Amino acid sequence: GILAGYFSGGCVESDVADHAFACLEDGAPRRLVYGEGSPWPDIQLLCGARIEIFIERVGQDDAALAELLAAEQERRPVVWVSDGVKRLCGVNVEAWDGAIVQAYDPVPRLVVFGADPTALAIASLGAQSGFETTLVRPKGPETPPPLPGVAYRRDEPSAALAAIGTDAWTAIAIATHNLDLDREALVAALPSAAGYVGLLGARKRLAERLAPLRAAGFPEARLQQLHAPIGLDIGGKAPWEVALSVIGEIVALRHARTSEPRVVTPKRETA
Repeated sequence: GILAGYFSGGCVESDVADHAFACLEDGAPRRLVYGEGSPWPDIQLLCGARIEIFIERVGQDDAALAELLAAEQERRPVVWVSDGVKRLCGVNVEAWDGAIVQAYDPVPRLVVFGADPTALAIASLGAQSGFETTLVRPKGPETPPPLPGVAYRRDEPSAALAAIGTDAWTAIAIATHNLDLDREALVAALPSAAGYVGLLGARKRLAERLAPLRAAGFPEARLQQLHAPIGLDIGGKAPWEVALSVIGEIVALRHARTSEPRVVTPKRETA
């Protein structure tokens, strides 16, 4: 009996809910079409588009559902394939005629190192954008900053990343404005499995900041994957503008993994 989320911003939600309640009653799957080709011309999409919605009843003891929930907890990507009667969930799952296919990736994770307004803005916007977000301020105050949805840690970078965990769906933003702490965070972040590592700072000082890492034997290929200066070039340097550029870059690169290659706008210099 709980309604959550939306499909079209309010155009079809009540009708979809009616069909969903009917599906819960009889167990029969439904394929709904709105917009062009819809059997319900009185329900209009203001944007003029067409959407198709698949509805199925899934029991709480369903094996595919159990695998989907386990994958979510274990941060494993899986694919859900179903025709509303038969359903499978796994990695190498083949679809069949009449089945829908939906890929599920782990929830994106964001780790932000820093404590100034820019770091706080990146963490806050990350949480608002749906990232599992943690702000790391080594030896910072015991009381966390008042950022809704943002976890807080005070340990050193390597210990923090080990406790949080990193994988391909993890982004790390280093924005401490402290050269030594930035270097510690880079030493911990670059060898990790994180899919994105970004460093705040001016381009003209980048070679100087990376020199100790090169001298320590960090692979050049990994250093080349560092996003520095961090974020897309949107022209702004205020905390929220930098935060917007950082989250925008992370999201753009994440979607680029499953879409056509794109050229990222040259980065700006940040102080």
